[in-house]
Amino acid sequence: MSTDTQKLAAFLAELRYDDLPEHVLERTEDLLLDWLGSALASEGARPIPLFEAYAQKMGPADGPARILVNGRGTSAYFAALVNAASSHLVEQDDLHNSSVLHPATVVFPAALAAAQDLGKSGRELLLASVAGYEAGIRIGEFLGRSHYRIFHTTATVGTLAAAVAVGKLLDFDQQQFIHLLGNAGTQAAGLWEFLRDAADSKQLHTAKAAADGLLAAYLTEQGLTGAQNILEGEQGMAAGMSRDADPRKLSDRLGRRWALVETSFKFHASCRHTHPAADALLALMQRERLRHEDIQRVTARVHQGAIDVLGRVKVPQSVHQAKFSMGTVLGLIAVHGKAQLTEFAELALQDPAVAAFRDKVQMRLDPEVDIAYPQRWLGRVEVLTRDGRTLFSAIDEPKGDPGNTLSRAELEDKFRRLLAFAGKRSGDEAGVLIERVWGLRDSADLSNLA
Repeated sequence: MSTDTQKLAAFLAELRYDDLPEHVLERTEDLLLDWLGSALASEGARPIPLFEAYAQKMGPADGPARILVNGRGTSAYFAALVNAASSHLVEQDDLHNSSVLHPATVVFPAALAAAQDLGKSGRELLLASVAGYEAGIRIGEFLGRSHYRIFHTTATVGTLAAAVAVGKLLDFDQQQFIHLLGNAGTQAAGLWEFLRDAADSKQLHTAKAAADGLLAAYLTEQGLTGAQNILEGEQGMAAGMSRDADPRKLSDRLGRRWALVETSFKFHASCRHTHPAADALLALMQRERLRHEDIQRVTARVHQGAIDVLGRVKVPQSVHQAKFSMGTVLGLIAVHGKAQLTEFAELALQDPAVAAFRDKVQMRLDPEVDIAYPQRWLGRVEVLTRDGRTLFSAIDEPKGDPGNTLSRAELEDKFRRLLAFAGKRSGDEAGVLIERVWGLRDSADLSNLA
C-alpha cells in the first residue's frame, strides 16, 4: 500500500495547469500580489539590508533572478533568500489557518527566483506556486498543533513548500518529489525562542526556508537522493517534531480540496494570533461607542497557540516585537482605531496611551476558542468598563479570513499602502506592478515582475 507521502508526491507530479479551477488561479494571483506588497514594504528596514549585504558579498555580481528591494540581479538562491526575508518583516503576509503556515513568504520567493533563472512563464509560476501551497499546507496540518508550540512552522514546513514549488518548475516525477521532500525535510529548522529577545531570527527562518528549498530542488535534479519517508518515518520529521501527527492530512482530498483558497489575508499589521481579538474589541467599541478611557480591563479569550506565541512578549522592545504583544495591538486598536504599519512605526512604542492600555489587557485560555483552533480562529473579548459594566464581543471570522476576505479592490489598496509605507515607489509604479500581476497568465517573461 502506498503511504500518504507517496500519494502526495504522485499528486504533485501529475498536477497540470489545466487542472487548476479558475477560482484557484484567481486566488493565486491575489496571494502573489499580497506577497509582493509585503516584500517591497520592507525596503530599507532592519534587518533586510543585512541580507542584502550578505547576498552582495557571497553571491554573484549579477544574475537572472531579481532581489525585489533593490532590483539587483543575482542567482536564484540569493534572490530567494533576500526576498523571503523581506516579505516576512512587516507582518502583512498571508496565513493558512489550520496549518498555521505563512505559505506566500516561502513559496513565492523560491518559485519566482527559480522561474526567472529557468526562463519560465507566468502560467508555470502559478502552477508551481499552487503545488507549493497544496503540499506545504497539508504537511503543516500533518505535523499538528504540538509542532507549532516549539517550531516556527513557516520555517520548518516552509522549506518543503518552497522545495515543492521549485520541483514543479523542474517538472519532477513522483520519485523525484519523494527525494525532494527528503532533501528539504532534513534541512527543516526554526525555533520560537527568538521572540523572547526581540531577535531578528524570524526573517532568517523564511530566508533559509526558501533558499534551502530551492537548494534541495536543484540538487535533487542533479541526482542527489533523499530520505524516502522523511515525513512519516521512524526518524523523520513527525517523530522528532510532533506528538500529534496525522498522516491522513498529507493526502486529504487531493485534487478536490484546494487548500490554497483557504488562505487568509492579513488586515492588521501584526501577528495573526492578535487579529481575532483586535476585530472583536473594535466591534465592541463601535457598538457601545466606547473610548479607550472608558475601559478598565480587557480579557482576550484565546486559544493555547496564541498564549504560546504572544505570551513571551511582556513589554515589547522593538516595533517587530510589539506586533507579538496582544496588549500593544489592542492598545493601538482602542486608542487609534487601527493597527497598520504607520501606527506600529510611529505609535506602538512611543504613545503613552497605548502603553497604558497595554497594561489593561490580559489573555485567558477559552475552551471554545481552543477547541475550534486551528481550523477556526475565533475572536472573543470581555471588557470591564469604568462605570462597572461587563461587555462581551465575539467575532467568528476575522477580517481577511476566506469567509470575510479582501476583495481585489481592497488588495490593491493594501498593496498601494504597503509600497507607500516604504516610500520608494510612486503610485504610478504601484499601478504598473498591479497590472503585471493581474496579467501574469499571459506573461512569457518574468524578469520585470517587480
